[in-house]
Amino acid sequence: MIEIINSVFVTSAPNVQAAPENEYLNEVVFMARSNVGKSSLLNALTNRKSLAKVSSTPGKTRLINFFDVTMIDRDNDERMEAKFVDLPGFGYAKVSKSIKSDWEKNLTDFIAQRKQIKVFLHLIDCRHPGLDIDLSVANYLDQVCREDQVIVRVFTKIDKLNQKEQGRLLRDYPGAILVSSAKKRGTHKLISIIHNILSEDIEEAIEDHDES
Repeated sequence: MIEIINSVFVTSAPNVQAAPENEYLNEVVFMARSNVGKSSLLNALTNRKSLAKVSSTPGKTRLINFFDVTMIDRDNDERMEAKFVDLPGFGYAKVSKSIKSDWEKNLTDFIAQRKQIKVFLHLIDCRHPGLDIDLSVANYLDQVCREDQVIVRVFTKIDKLNQKEQGRLLRDYPGAILVSSAKKRGTHKLISIIHNILSEDIEEAIEDHDES
């Protein structure tokens, strides 16, 4: 069993140029449109109630936040260090066009230029799986993702769907990862997938993905 046993906030940065130095390919980027539950998932994965600040105001967070995370494999007590990166939510409102333009450029520059990124977690609200903005983000990630990077699409707030709706979602999106931060559903599976990707156990990560 893989667990996260320690997590700590490191710093915030407005853009890729101000991002902290890191010599390892071990960064896990959390990205989602506003109000999808990104901060709640970060807190659920790390078992910390307020590691990432949860805001009711879409688009309030404009900085890229970095967290150092320690994982442990309970089967062999081996530890692994990773860095979780919380990107500002996209699809925000109530900001000026100039701020929005700068903000979008900072995010796309970071995604395309930050060489330490290993995993992109694209979080999608399970109740609204086919929004144009998520399709655009998915297409962009497919275009910029390098061979040594992995994209994982995660559907959040799965507790809001009944069993029939969940089954339909899985049929429409084979291999989808379903999580509920409130119910802690799917969080251990997601941690295992992240761990296996970072450790380059891609076959195991694919098996975890297919079984989710």
